Amino acid sequence: MTTLTAPGFSTTATALRRLYFARFAFAVVWAAVTFAIADELTVLTTTLLVIYPLVDAAAAVIDLRSSRTTGSPTLLRVNIVVSVLAAVGLAVAGASGIPAVLRVWGVWAVVAGLVQLVVGVTRRGMGGQWPMIISGGLSVLAGGAFVAAASADDPALTNAIGYAIPGAIFFLIAAIRLRRTPKTN
Repeated sequence: MTTLTAPGFSTTATALRRLYFARFAFAVVWAAVTFAIADELTVLTTTLLVIYPLVDAAAAVIDLRSSRTTGSPTLLRVNIVVSVLAAVGLAVAGASGIPAVLRVWGVWAVVAGLVQLVVGVTRRGMGGQWPMIISGGLSVLAGGAFVAAASADDPALTNAIGYAIPGAIFFLIAAIRLRRTPKTN
């Protein structure tokens, strides 16, 4: 009996593995740079906060192009729109203060997390998606926490920035797990 890798899954898994490694590296560097300047909400801090969902949107575009035969194109398109809207919202919220930024960041984390969770579930057969499913679920919970934190007496950006680190770890785990693509007979 000969086993062959499912062609659509294999190609998509390879592209996703590269994308996930890139997202891991970006998130780690972004978090380190943003943590270093996050004491105050400045134009630079706001710019860095805007960049994060824009990179998420760009990654969704790459994902959409590489997974046309195996993905959820509608959900990826939703993620692109939501992430671009979040970037615009963060740019506007940056002028209003940390509570406004946390609210926008939180809503984006909830919606993007739901999309990531559902896309991960639809890709389970590809393998390597459990980290994405877990990450999506945690993003929903974290987003709710960011919205709640906006009402604190002295809200801070550090938790929102720290949100990138677990996401980076989940992208790394998913990239490593995608080396094992499913086999079909």
